[in-house]
Amino acid sequence: MTQDKVVIFDTTLRDGEQSPGATMTHAEKLEIAGLLDEMGVDIIEAGFPIASEGDFNAVSEIAKNADNSVICGLARAQIGDIDRCWEAVKHAAKPRIHTFIGTSPLHRAIPNLTMDEMAERIEQTVTHARNLCDNVQWSPMDATRTELDYLYRVVEIAIKCGATTINIPDTVGYTAPRESADLIAKLIENVPGADEVIFATHCHNDLGMATANSLAAVEAGARQIECTINGLGERAGNTALEEVVMALKVRNDIMPFQTGIDTRKIMNISRRVAAVSGFPVQFNKAIVGKNAFAHESGIHQDGMLKNAETFEIMRPEDVGLSGTSLPLGKHSGRAALRAKLEELGFEVGDNQLKDIFVRFKDLADRKKEVFDDDLVALMRTSSDPEDERLKIEKLAVRCGTEGPQVADMVLNIDGISQMTTQTGDGPVDATFNAVKALFPHEARLQLYQVHAVTEGTDAQATVTVRMEENGRIVTGQSADTDTVVASAKAYVHALNRLLVRREKGGSDKAEISYKDVG
Repeated sequence: MTQDKVVIFDTTLRDGEQSPGATMTHAEKLEIAGLLDEMGVDIIEAGFPIASEGDFNAVSEIAKNADNSVICGLARAQIGDIDRCWEAVKHAAKPRIHTFIGTSPLHRAIPNLTMDEMAERIEQTVTHARNLCDNVQWSPMDATRTELDYLYRVVEIAIKCGATTINIPDTVGYTAPRESADLIAKLIENVPGADEVIFATHCHNDLGMATANSLAAVEAGARQIECTINGLGERAGNTALEEVVMALKVRNDIMPFQTGIDTRKIMNISRRVAAVSGFPVQFNKAIVGKNAFAHESGIHQDGMLKNAETFEIMRPEDVGLSGTSLPLGKHSGRAALRAKLEELGFEVGDNQLKDIFVRFKDLADRKKEVFDDDLVALMRTSSDPEDERLKIEKLAVRCGTEGPQVADMVLNIDGISQMTTQTGDGPVDATFNAVKALFPHEARLQLYQVHAVTEGTDAQATVTVRMEENGRIVTGQSADTDTVVASAKAYVHALNRLLVRREKGGSDKAEISYKDVG
């Protein structure tokens, strides 16, 4: 391996799945592994084969289907674990066995092993793994809290027994970047045979320094980074793949290292991992968060409109996004408002913009989310009634434990009453199917929210619906003591707004909605 190459080792399917509640199905594991393989990840740690029959089968299937990546399985320092791991990964074109044992005083106390007894076990198990596979990784768990002299000793043993990669885990996220770099440098300098293996770093994020620790280790000589998509993992998670890869790309001037990752696939796999794991990405998460390329401040928006590099150090396209988002809110300025109105098809003069801007600010102070249709409404005079080409005349639903649920609807369309009966997975789904049957459309439902206005069983439900069609984003809202009726009215309200947007000739660009004014 060339000195400027950094190997990316992804453990989303092993360490990431260990997050409480993040268990993935067999099919989901295969899907994520396929995406990682396509993305250019060098090594995929596909699972812990001894843990369960399901884990074994997933690792085995991933190994059979991988086209490019090394497929790795995890094994404790036990012969049975290592044999089971080999049975799973041996189907891969490029298999790897990863075996580990806790070497710190706290972890040595668990199996009640002396330093010498643990050293003997490391020698025995690493040798056994190497006899099965020529690609063996060894990890001293909790390495950063292991006595330095003992760490030198056991790393030397693992190298002599045939380990080709030595991983130094910061298992509890205790290390700071300077310590991380110093430890790697000392190991390379003091352990015989260190120049013949690859040193890796596996950092947890308990103190929020996982990515910084990983990059510091690379600068000190480590050439493999262990990470997960979205930083998923035990407790506070791991080093995030997207963060280290983009940091190496953006700061290549001070960290001149290369990876084989296709960064344009980052956003897609981030969203899939969030979906299958059930762990949503926080809005302000670096690289993949919803707000990572969003600018609401008027000063920032003005700068972005003139030159994107004023407030963005990377391009959204580099991670698979279509472009920057300029959410309109109470911090937005006239330049951003004018640009958005022009995109929606409205040409405004300076005096008109001044008047609209005052009303826009008033709306932003009162409303948390400002969408395209809100701006369209601002452009219409307050005396103009909202066009209602669609009106619900009658609605009756039949639901219960025996499905499918049924909705009978009479919908007035442009003054003509039309009737249908439709089924669905629940009364709301059946109701929406009825509307679509009477008024066919291609709008996609982005959001369906129900909020109770008051407490009690007779509470009035406020339903909000957000829909998107060719980049036009509209919301509809209605309230009723019957949640299904409120849902139907909100859905039709959104469609009526969409029809107004069509007539106004708004943008067809698919874009993130304009949100978050606090």
